[in-house]
Amino acid sequence: MAKRLYLIAFLTILITGQALACTNFLVTKGASTDGSTMITYAADSHTLYGELYYQPAADHPEGAMRDIYEWDTGKYLGKIPQPAHTYSVVGNMNEFQLAIGETTFGGRKELAKQSGAIMDYGSLIYVALQRAKTAREAITVMTDLVEEFGYYSSGESFSIADPNEVWLLEMIGKGEGEKGAVWVALRIPDGYISGHANQARITTFPLNDPQNCIYSKDVISFAREKGWFDGKNKDFSFSDVYAPVDFSGARFCDARVWAGFNKVAEGMDQYAEYAKGIVEHGGENNFPTNRMPLWIKADKKLSVKDVMEMMRDHFQGTELDMTKDLGAGPYGKPYRWRGLTWKVDSVSYCNERAISTQQTGFSFVSQSRSWLPDPIGGILWFGVDDTYSTCYIPMYCGITEIPECFAVGNGDMLNYSETAAFWTFNKVTNLAYLRYNSMIKHIRDLQAEIEAQFIAYAPAIDAAAKMLYENEGSEKAREFLTQYSVNESNNTTARWEKLFEYLLVKYIDGNVKKEENGKFTRNEYGLPAMPDMPGYPEWWYRAIVKSTGDHFKVIGADAH
Repeated sequence: MAKRLYLIAFLTILITGQALACTNFLVTKGASTDGSTMITYAADSHTLYGELYYQPAADHPEGAMRDIYEWDTGKYLGKIPQPAHTYSVVGNMNEFQLAIGETTFGGRKELAKQSGAIMDYGSLIYVALQRAKTAREAITVMTDLVEEFGYYSSGESFSIADPNEVWLLEMIGKGEGEKGAVWVALRIPDGYISGHANQARITTFPLNDPQNCIYSKDVISFAREKGWFDGKNKDFSFSDVYAPVDFSGARFCDARVWAGFNKVAEGMDQYAEYAKGIVEHGGENNFPTNRMPLWIKADKKLSVKDVMEMMRDHFQGTELDMTKDLGAGPYGKPYRWRGLTWKVDSVSYCNERAISTQQTGFSFVSQSRSWLPDPIGGILWFGVDDTYSTCYIPMYCGITEIPECFAVGNGDMLNYSETAAFWTFNKVTNLAYLRYNSMIKHIRDLQAEIEAQFIAYAPAIDAAAKMLYENEGSEKAREFLTQYSVNESNNTTARWEKLFEYLLVKYIDGNVKKEENGKFTRNEYGLPAMPDMPGYPEWWYRAIVKSTGDHFKVIGADAH
């Protein structure tokens, strides 16, 4: 049975593109420097285009219906009734500062399909954002929808935050012949942070604490009926029953949570073997043990910049550091082209799956601030492409227009657009992959400069918007914030285009142009100065010699 579960989970991960797709961190009010709640989300998919969705608030006549399309594929699934009023939504945050993210954990294969179901995980997110004002309301909306209309997706973890509370909801469908899903939702204790990355994280949970834990009435009894659990209710573990941790669940998934925690808290070394997917002697079912806690306390309270940096990681400074092995090439590139696993002489090996990855469509850090009016208090710090090299731009939740650079329909994965941020940022990163350790310094410097300015200006923008809100009304405040977010998004994209031009000129053809006082150097006749030709590091040349022997050996007069 253990081998069967392992095989099912492993094959599911290899086959489904979204199964190893996303990373979320959750930060409570008491864990942040300013008292805001924050969640993060990296939407990682090889087919997802980076754009910022927008739904304006709307009133709906009686009998109005909403079409539901599967978020991953665009497949039409059915219709559900509209409520009388829906709220405005910018990306993954609505006008009441409610934010929702997700990661797919898959879970038991026999629960992955439910004929006739309408609600997939993406639709649950965006419908809930249009209908709920708080995290608790969102949980009710989402779970009621799957109970009434069925759950179309496999196992899913949802991060849900409002200005006061942060919740983790884990859900898996009931499979064929059943309707709906079984689920558990836990409130992250104030002062703590949590995270999830494509592996179910909720194990045991309190059965009589509705202020902090809500669950479906049959989450335990359903498992008993299926023969998957026969212990005492208090010992029931959602993850161990519905999505056991195997090698891939630890190494490809929970390792990302470990990496994020490791950036902000001491003592995470004790979980290093688990993060590597190593099975401890006597581990039950031969699955990795010594699982990390669901939530931890960071060593210090986290700023929004700290949380942005949690999303920027290639396992640097750990045994899994992706810049150190031969696969990083001569320039320390922390990326490996897919697939995640490969074989040599019939033996399977893996690439690391870090938080920062090349196939990110978009990512965000949401910030919900209870001391400000809702249209001003919510900021979706939004970026496209790889989290390590993106620039997070403040999109206030009260805005009423999306910048051209992030607009839906401005290009797609098969159509280049010169005004789309997704393509501009991808131009920069894909160029940087050629000489990564040199070019990434320029990217990170500009990223740090722009983000620091946004963060420094935020109090002044907040104050100006609040003054407008109090003196001239919500509409004027929204107009001001819209203009700010739109202008800064398009300006940042323009600066990234200039960065691309600079990097192309400086590093063309493997050379490095000389500079002086911020300008490229010319000789006394006005022609470009001879560029540096740094070649490759010595260790790389030694690796070539070790691999090829005397194939490239110089013979004769030039041998030395």
